[in-house]
Amino acid sequence: MDTNFLLEEFFGNTLEDYAWFLGAIILGLIFKKLISKYLSQLLFKFITKKDSEVGVDKFNELLIKPIGFCIILSVIYLGGSYIQYPPSWNLAPENELGLRMLINKGFSLIYIYSIFKIFLRLIDYIGLILLKRAEKTHGKMDDQLIPFIIDIAKVIAYVLALIVVLGSVLGVNIIALTTGLGIGGLALAMASKESLENLLGSFTIFLDQPFIVGDIVTVGSVTGTVEKVGFRSTRLRTFDKSLVTLPNKKMIDAELDNLGMRPVRRVKFNLGLTYDTTAEQIKAIVVDIQHMINQHEKTNQDGKVRFQEFGSSSLDIMIMYFVDSPKWDDLINVKEDVNYKIMEIVKKHNSDFAFPSTTVYLQKN
Repeated sequence: MDTNFLLEEFFGNTLEDYAWFLGAIILGLIFKKLISKYLSQLLFKFITKKDSEVGVDKFNELLIKPIGFCIILSVIYLGGSYIQYPPSWNLAPENELGLRMLINKGFSLIYIYSIFKIFLRLIDYIGLILLKRAEKTHGKMDDQLIPFIIDIAKVIAYVLALIVVLGSVLGVNIIALTTGLGIGGLALAMASKESLENLLGSFTIFLDQPFIVGDIVTVGSVTGTVEKVGFRSTRLRTFDKSLVTLPNKKMIDAELDNLGMRPVRRVKFNLGLTYDTTAEQIKAIVVDIQHMINQHEKTNQDGKVRFQEFGSSSLDIMIMYFVDSPKWDDLINVKEDVNYKIMEIVKKHNSDFAFPSTTVYLQKN
């Protein structure tokens, strides 16, 4: 078989060179998934045990795609080594600004990104393992600390990737850059003053522990369950299921009411009866409501029921009691039960609830 035609040149490269290039890419695409899965399982055995709480399936789900992307880039690099730029293009050398430099630098940047993506996925997987282990402990401190550690690890990875890009791709002198940052550190600190305050706020939260993940807190006008404490902010899930993000600086500067630390929850309101209710009826209603609250299985003995005021359109009875649970669900369930029983007591004594009204007297001369 005559293979001389493979030596024919087009744009400064032979057909054999193009064949090697295309063949490498085709083989890479065919075996990408198989090689990615093999490398993923090999990496899984290296960093964790077979009986990991998360498992190899989740590891493969996180790692196969970024590993496959890195493999394709490697194949393109190997195949591209057979291809040369046509001499007729008169391209500038790699160390001078031009098409050759842009392609090489761009490819290097993408390749570094693919490796960086693998590191980020590894951090995510390690975070899942730590969170699974934290679920088995009774305390909630580790549930709050682990996401924070994962964020720190990711920030370090970003910094390392930036250093590699600056040094390897852009050719920046890292030592000189570090010296320059030392000189300009004050200006940088002033420019990022608010970010630094939020970062210090996150450390204050971990040290003082005014709340932990899972606590119900009130900060300003926002009440919700703490879901995550990050570098810059804390996320609260409100009772209407919206997610509110508050800067950590505000979490330590503003008045914070940790409802999760309350041993009880207080309920206080005024009950308005109509003005045709007699004193004997009011006394009986007060006694029955007081007895009902004292005997309720979810309240303590500190409840108070007293006839307090002559309102503009009602006789007002103050009702105050404490629910023996810090949980929101217990609070609303007890309030509902107590309200139903109050309605029964008022009806039993032939009284009724007042509403805002105005009486007009007409006098004839």
